[in-house]
Amino acid sequence: MVPAFQPVVSLPDETLVGYEALARWPAHGDLSPLDVFAHAAATGHLDTLDHACIRSSAHAALAATSNSGMLLLLNCEPTARDIDISPGTELAEATRRFTTTFELTERGLLLDPPALLRKVSALRARGVRIALDDIGAHPDSLALLDIIAPDIMKIDLGLVQRQPDQWQTRTIAAVIAHHERTGAVILAEGIETDEHLEQALGYGATLGQGYRFGRPGALRTVPRGDRVPGLAAPFLHEPADKTPFELATTGHSARTLRKRTLIEMSRHIERLAAASESPPIVLFTLQSMDNFQGTTREHILELAETSPLVVAFAVDAPREPERTFRWVDVDIHDRMALEWTIVVLGPDTAAALVARELEPAGSGPENDRRFEAVITFDRSRVAQAGRCLLSRV
Repeated sequence: MVPAFQPVVSLPDETLVGYEALARWPAHGDLSPLDVFAHAAATGHLDTLDHACIRSSAHAALAATSNSGMLLLLNCEPTARDIDISPGTELAEATRRFTTTFELTERGLLLDPPALLRKVSALRARGVRIALDDIGAHPDSLALLDIIAPDIMKIDLGLVQRQPDQWQTRTIAAVIAHHERTGAVILAEGIETDEHLEQALGYGATLGQGYRFGRPGALRTVPRGDRVPGLAAPFLHEPADKTPFELATTGHSARTLRKRTLIEMSRHIERLAAASESPPIVLFTLQSMDNFQGTTREHILELAETSPLVVAFAVDAPREPERTFRWVDVDIHDRMALEWTIVVLGPDTAAALVARELEPAGSGPENDRRFEAVITFDRSRVAQAGRCLLSRV
């Protein structure tokens, strides 16, 4: 594998600020990277290939005529295990010298959410930035914007090279909204013409890639590391040893509500999810499997038909997934076994009900059971609850 480097420029001045490293196999002709990675995944060598590409790219960038602070984009597989960035490695030196950013490819973003979150957290702890690649090419990337909180959002070339249709416009709106909330930098891919550049600038891109600025090749031109657009303070994930209710009540008070009130609030949040134009992630904790019946069961199944990810947590949950959503078994002694939660998170919608039962089940009339509850529409708090649950999938 020989890395090729594609220029990344700042916009609108088109100053070279860095490169994206791309895997190439020149000795094997026009070998497609997608085919190579698919073969590696099928034969159990994805981690080995992923790490080899990253290490080779870091080595080549350090050996070339580069500049301190330049942007170095390295692709990585979401499900591959952590790579070694310990002191003394070339990757650690690249992280120290450059604005090193790991791009999460769209492949398999939701296959293993806990592994994805652990990987992102570990990379950030080592001073690495995170980019989310190909936004607009796959709906999973939109649904995960608030979960991953990328430092750089790379919008797919399909959004840059064509006038957007209704679905693509929703994508662009979600990207702009996330940029306004978080300060995440927008990078437009596939800029080849003046019209593409105009489109990218209209979307708010301050970084650009494409044949207009250069094709992948050797790293020859020294970039201006001091012209990389300012990145927001790196986002750090929450501790993994707390339940959604414990996180939701850290620094916030809970209300006491009866079960019948919580049912109606839960139904309202389910309706918000169903009405959302951009389907959100939906996560439920049901306490007991006895609660997976009637209207609750119907709503979960209906949401699972359109949402990119629906997960239900319960004590004694089935070991096999449903056709359209996943089950997660909760141990009866787990603190989360007492919690009743619905989290809805997507580009258009952020809502959560997080509750914990006050008395043991069966201690009073069913609809008068009391819960401590937090109901929030604050996107950062909803995302926090979502990350907590996804880490347990």
